[in-house]
Amino acid sequence: MTTPEQLIRPEILAMSAYHVPPASKMVKLDAMENPYRLPTALRQQLGQGLGDIAINRYPDAGYGELKGRLRRIYNLPEQAAVMLGNGSDELIQILAMGLARPGAKLMSLEPSFVMYRMIATFCQMQYVGVPLREDFTLDIEATLATIEREQPALIFIAYPNNPTGNHFPAEHITRIIRAAKGLVVVDEAYEAFARDSFLPKVTEFPNLLILRTLSKIGMAGLRLGFMVGAPAWINEFEKLRPPYNVNVLTQYAVETLLDQIDVLREQTEQIKQARMQQVERLATLPTLTQYPSDANFILVRVPDAPAVHAALKVAGILVKNLHGAHPLLQNCLRLTVGTSEENQLLFDALKSALMAMDA
Repeated sequence: MTTPEQLIRPEILAMSAYHVPPASKMVKLDAMENPYRLPTALRQQLGQGLGDIAINRYPDAGYGELKGRLRRIYNLPEQAAVMLGNGSDELIQILAMGLARPGAKLMSLEPSFVMYRMIATFCQMQYVGVPLREDFTLDIEATLATIEREQPALIFIAYPNNPTGNHFPAEHITRIIRAAKGLVVVDEAYEAFARDSFLPKVTEFPNLLILRTLSKIGMAGLRLGFMVGAPAWINEFEKLRPPYNVNVLTQYAVETLLDQIDVLREQTEQIKQARMQQVERLATLPTLTQYPSDANFILVRVPDAPAVHAALKVAGILVKNLHGAHPLLQNCLRLTVGTSEENQLLFDALKSALMAMDA
């Protein structure tokens, strides 16, 4: 009898699936989600509208209405084309599929979003990682040297970076775009919480694509990502997009919420304020080191991340344990910014866990 080991590629057999821990009855601060529900009236409007959708019919394959709203809300350049994905993960995979010629290389900074490396493996691209410095800043000279040596077909830069939360200098990103002979994708998943964006430069550089998601501003469950770039590139990648990849329920819900974008923007401002408050609290813990964040999470280093992570789980709080994910992330935890109440619960539990370790 044929076994998986006989047919599945060895590099896939060697991988571990992306792990999502159970979160029932936990304070969920591990996945960079917006912690706020929609206002009651808006939820009722959504419920009514969703109930009227003809789910027996396929979606609008061109997504004209949805793309129009995205262009208006995000002020997308008229000369640029837009492509939609079932989350930005699908778009990352489509990019890799389209450029995966034999010997082609995908480059990213490390540590960064784990799916860049995983999708390179899925698509049989050679992965090249450029380590950040110990303080998670970008080593621009090492990065440029790697581009010159490896000539990657595809470069991903998370801006701000996940899981470290920091922004890289814009002038460094510009140097990377200019140096690259391949495509450079600036992944702006956390743009809503950051200081700037490369979107205005997308028409300046023909090899630049901007990747966005609506997950972090409150639509994680709807799974919608979008990519912006030169029509010549987007038109080619559209050939790889599965038809009807954005379902009718997501289309309607996103269109409705974009019409009420001020609600989500207000929630984003609350998260940014809560982030500042949490930064101030964490600064009072002497055995904890935190790193600057322009995202909706904070990276911290503690004396024993696995032990602290376990103590927080006992307290009913779920955060992301990054210990072992990359050598630079030893004893690091990623703390999503939640509501004020959730953040206080996390701080109190974290303080207790650290004090217990010092006793």
